[in-house]
Amino acid sequence: MSQVLCQPVFQARTVARNRTPNQQGRDKRMAQTSPHVGIDVSKARLDVALYPESDRFCVDNTPEGWAELARRCGQIGAVRLGMEASGGYEHGVMHALQERGFSVHLLNAKRVRDFAKALGRLAKNDRIDAAVIAQFVAQIRTRPLPPRDHDRERLVATLRARRQFTEQLVALRHQANGRADPLLARLGKTIAASLQAAIRAIDARMAEIVRANPVMARRHQVLRSAPGVGPVLACTLIAELPELGTISRKRIGALVGVVPYDFDSGSMKGRRCIWGGRNAVRDVLYMAALVACRHNTRMREARANLDARGKPPKVALVAIMRKLLTTLNAMLRDGTPWNQPTAANPA
Repeated sequence: MSQVLCQPVFQARTVARNRTPNQQGRDKRMAQTSPHVGIDVSKARLDVALYPESDRFCVDNTPEGWAELARRCGQIGAVRLGMEASGGYEHGVMHALQERGFSVHLLNAKRVRDFAKALGRLAKNDRIDAAVIAQFVAQIRTRPLPPRDHDRERLVATLRARRQFTEQLVALRHQANGRADPLLARLGKTIAASLQAAIRAIDARMAEIVRANPVMARRHQVLRSAPGVGPVLACTLIAELPELGTISRKRIGALVGVVPYDFDSGSMKGRRCIWGGRNAVRDVLYMAALVACRHNTRMREARANLDARGKPPKVALVAIMRKLLTTLNAMLRDGTPWNQPTAANPA
């Protein structure tokens, strides 16, 4: 079979004054009428649907299937391709399409499902999911995936392994007090020692990955300058929150899930609560906020002020998490290490 080269979705951008209104309007109409592609990912198969067309097809979730999908998307002039996170099964096709120049959007599965319910589509199977994803990327504004960063992917994988080992170690320690059999107690200590050694090895690998990448090393240096920010939080922010330093304080807070949302209706005023966000970042940020309240003068003063105003302890701690996050966002935005003026005004 002859290979069909796929044309990249994005072309060199020209300034607006060099384009006539008719040209700009034509481009917008083309973006609205060109097909959008929804891909439902499973371990062995990719179900593909087009929008606004109703065409559907399937390919294998293999390198050969990815090439076939890219070929067909190139032929129809697909604008945007969307897929949900699927436990890692999406990584291969996602990177294959990115490398061929397509605009790939990785979607939150809950948002897509809520979108389907809003459309009145209550049935759910792979074919329906692909069609809903295609309509979602056509009608809902989302950000395409950034260019692939191999070092960041390695750091993400290393951090996730660290979290798994840490959770196992915590569970093992919780179970230790209930073991009456000396053999089980001894085995538990042996396994715990092995997990601790594995975590130390992972920490060394994370430091190695960061040192080898100049951009990561600079970001790590800036983040570590803030009191209360340790190596785990710094690496987590670099790997799991690449948007840090590139978007506004409100958006970064919402992205992590430390912004309180209203819950009001008519005369009823509900309690504000945080919702959604990236759990992996928020969990580490929680521990960092506890440390910052003890060792970071600015955060300690902010916490004392919240306590004096009668804020509940967890509400106050979430506020410190948000303040610490927005301060780090400003530091990376400006490329400057920790200082009190930046901490006081994290615009």
